[in-house]
Amino acid sequence: MAPSGSRSIKRGCQRVLYWIPVLFIALIVAWSYYAYVLQLCIVVYLLVYHVVFIMFVWAYWQTIFTKPMNPLKEFHLSHSDKELLEREDRGESQQEILRRIAKDLPIYTRTNSGAIRFCDRCQLLKPDRCHHCSVCDKCILKMDHHCPWVNNCVGFANYKFFMLFLLYSLLYCLFITATDLQYFIKFWTNGLPDTQAKFHILFLFFSASMFSVSLASLFIYHCWLVCKNRSTLEAVRSPVFRHGTDKNGFSLGFSKNFRQVFGDEVKYWPIPVFSSLGDGCSFPTCLVNLDPEQPSSPTGSNPANKSFMRHE
Repeated sequence: MAPSGSRSIKRGCQRVLYWIPVLFIALIVAWSYYAYVLQLCIVVYLLVYHVVFIMFVWAYWQTIFTKPMNPLKEFHLSHSDKELLEREDRGESQQEILRRIAKDLPIYTRTNSGAIRFCDRCQLLKPDRCHHCSVCDKCILKMDHHCPWVNNCVGFANYKFFMLFLLYSLLYCLFITATDLQYFIKFWTNGLPDTQAKFHILFLFFSASMFSVSLASLFIYHCWLVCKNRSTLEAVRSPVFRHGTDKNGFSLGFSKNFRQVFGDEVKYWPIPVFSSLGDGCSFPTCLVNLDPEQPSSPTGSNPANKSFMRHE
């Protein structure tokens, strides 16, 4: 068999395996619905339960199936630039070519060595906060991390959905834990009839309470990231600008940081619909020593971005 055929089969098998965590979560959620609605069946709580359940499933669906956004065509090398880059053997000469191309793009971050951030796999200049995902094999705008539980990259396109997924899944687990607690206590005091439902009640309480702990810690951490206007990758390794490393380079203050993810319209904040600000390729920054000739968007000046600029 040809090597390309082997790689295709391997890639296909990997794609199937990547869906196993998602399937696991889906089965857990389906079982929890059965256990709570059909076995526990606390009628007075069912309305609230279904509201939280629908929002949870909606946010989870959006996180999974929202396609990550990739850099605009302006960041990709033209055919002539690719040929020019391939002809150059020296790294400094290649950097000169990349710096010339980057001059017309809103790129302010650099590598640790101060070089232009370039992706060999995608043949493009990486926009600020963009990173290459080895699982998706693509450059993802404002990449946060690749999440196996959603089989998708969490980035600019679906980070709001991911935050709402964490919020509603946490509320879902806390609601089940709180309303199931009295029956869980009766289980241990032999106050429940000896039916199949008592075992669902036991495992429902254990699974919901355990998931609550892990979801709470993850949600609190990402709330902190939103407040600081950082991605998970930026929290691990601070972005490097022309003047050096600056972990707060993209922070604009709590209110503006929050609105970058959730948008300006309050009515859309709790709903899993896209409302984040910007295009994912350029971001306002608090830095004051940027190149004045550098454009603020791929197509030129962007007054909306400039309005975010502030002096420290």
